[in-house]
Amino acid sequence: MKYKLLNFVRQFALILLVIWTVVSLVTLLIEFVPGSPATAILGETATAEQIANFNAKHGLDKPAFFVSYGEGGFAWNGLDNRYVDYWTGLVQGDLGRSFRTDRPVLDMILERYPATIQLALASMLVAVGIALPLGVLAGTNKNGLIDNSASFIALLGISLPTFVIGPFLVYIFAVQLGWFRPGGSLYPEDIILPAVTLGAALSAILTRMIRSSVIEELGEDYVRTARAKGLSERTVVYKHVLKNGLIPVVTILGLQLGVLLAGSIITEKIFSWQGLGLLLLEDGIAKRDYRLVQGCVLVISLTYIIANSLTDFVYRRLDPRIRLS
Repeated sequence: MKYKLLNFVRQFALILLVIWTVVSLVTLLIEFVPGSPATAILGETATAEQIANFNAKHGLDKPAFFVSYGEGGFAWNGLDNRYVDYWTGLVQGDLGRSFRTDRPVLDMILERYPATIQLALASMLVAVGIALPLGVLAGTNKNGLIDNSASFIALLGISLPTFVIGPFLVYIFAVQLGWFRPGGSLYPEDIILPAVTLGAALSAILTRMIRSSVIEELGEDYVRTARAKGLSERTVVYKHVLKNGLIPVVTILGLQLGVLLAGSIITEKIFSWQGLGLLLLEDGIAKRDYRLVQGCVLVISLTYIIANSLTDFVYRRLDPRIRLS
């Protein structure tokens, strides 16, 4: 009981540290982005008075951090700065308001977040659906024609980035064949092309992982024992070998969720998928909407942390002997 409590406290402290680091780094990096939010949103024709009112409304007339650098050198700004204001709102569950729309950032994120999670989960399903049978076939036919073909496909999938696969799929299946729409997220079938685009690279990695795990597990003593008992090869592979071989694969899946969320920014742009990535790119970064950028990155980071926690849980389900330090 004491161990579980200590482990919980340690993980919670780690989550807080990650959140603090992410928010601080994003806040710092945003300050180096050229251009003014007031000019980006109000336009080049905005008067000095309009810009001043805009900055005062959104707290942009305050210094960014505790310390600022000017002509007189470094100056201490005290607690009256944008960094403290943001954290004060954050601990109260307030992510601020969008500079462009004046809507609560949390509401804007909650509108787009489900679409991004749907795309990430669909991409994982595509990746697992391709990699699982392909990896098992390659592992059970080591150095054979199937193994070499699977290795070639995996290498091809790893080599092609999403901004190449995406337009290629659009050209073939939307432009030439007309099976799908080239973009949008209005209909259920709209998720197929972006999910395949994101899942292709991940399936290539998983295929190689599953192949290696299957080959390694097939050489274990318990496999020879299972075969000696008269179990069919299918039962040996799918009931015993695959269960033990999935442990490192689960690790990759948990870690790759963050990659999927990051990759979805480009994919959502290609397919006009109305998710968090498109919101971050078009409404946040392009419009210099600092609060929206901070909120989107924070939510993506939290999702990644939750995914890692779920990965730990699946570890225990696959093998109860595992004890996480």
